[in-house]
Amino acid sequence: MNMKWFYRCPTCEATYDILPGRYLCDRCARRQMPERPLEGILEVEWEGDPAPGTIPLPVEAAWFPPIPVGRTPLWSPVRIRHEFHAPNLWIKDDTCNPSGSFKDRASFLVAAFAGKHGVKETVLASTGNAASSMAAVGAAAGLNIKVFLPAQAPLAKRIQILQYGAELIPVDGSYDKAFDLSLEYSDRSGSLSRNTAYNPLTIEGKKTVAYEIVDDLKEAGASTPDHVFVPVGDGVILAGAYRGFENLLRLGRIRKIPTLWACQAEGSSAIARALASAYSGAEAFCDPLPSSTVADSIAVDVPRNGVHALTKLRKHGGRAITVSDSEILAAQKTLASGSGLFAEPSSSTALAGWLKVRESIPVGETCVLLITGSGLKDVKAAALGLGLAC
Repeated sequence: MNMKWFYRCPTCEATYDILPGRYLCDRCARRQMPERPLEGILEVEWEGDPAPGTIPLPVEAAWFPPIPVGRTPLWSPVRIRHEFHAPNLWIKDDTCNPSGSFKDRASFLVAAFAGKHGVKETVLASTGNAASSMAAVGAAAGLNIKVFLPAQAPLAKRIQILQYGAELIPVDGSYDKAFDLSLEYSDRSGSLSRNTAYNPLTIEGKKTVAYEIVDDLKEAGASTPDHVFVPVGDGVILAGAYRGFENLLRLGRIRKIPTLWACQAEGSSAIARALASAYSGAEAFCDPLPSSTVADSIAVDVPRNGVHALTKLRKHGGRAITVSDSEILAAQKTLASGSGLFAEPSSSTALAGWLKVRESIPVGETCVLLITGSGLKDVKAAALGLGLAC
């Protein structure tokens, strides 16, 4: 099909060509303030008619590297369904991606874009999963990957990064500091930034999960999702899922956008707090706080995609729920012992959030838990939940 692709700013409607070096909207990025989420985040748009039943993406299939990203299982946790009287509960299991993380969806598209445009080096900051993901996909694509990573990131994630052949630069500080350092490097070197939210393709790559959920539920004879529970740190997975459902609505493949639940740790809950502030009339994201949670993959002080994610939540009637670290670790154990799926703490936040609000959801409505990372990425946190020394 003949398709035209471009970036569009959802705030001011400015449009831009999709080319290396284009990340934010020039006009809206001027509003950027210190210690605030990114302004001027762009979305991918198209003109034309995509082939029926496909997932429209702005890079041709021939450029994607030879690694099996996506098409992860959607399955029913039968014992958990019975225990909690939830016959329409489903798990979208992205631990089956090559690096064990949902983040492979974004890395896959970024790598394809790099290949198409002759880019040789990609740089990013990460708490671990995005870095190991880009390193894995970059290895398949033959890209040089440079990673800025907080020095306290779990050992398993650091080992993954190095095994895949990426260059790891430990940062004595938070993810937010690593983010700033990585931008300084990409600006100086001209390397392609894969930073989450900053590069619009990270949101676009993650939209594929919405298409898969809808297709798989249809194949299983189930209804389209009423609720999707998403672990949230920066807000990019949330925005990506929303983008996918918006696309599906535009294509006539669904009749409504499901309620998305932003599930956050109490110790890193900037988006949940901002949503509550926005509904009360207060200024959102005016009080950045240091993050502190066992769920390291969703631990951020300033959510880089916070403004964009908050806009999506308000536009589509999304909800936010916060859970304690003890609830996260209990949910991790419940998920593993009740379904056989060992998820890392950030992913277990989705189950913890669902457990907290499930009685308010009609039994007949379809709920999907987005499980975004393997528990093997952070066994120290699981040991803490089991009361073991590690």
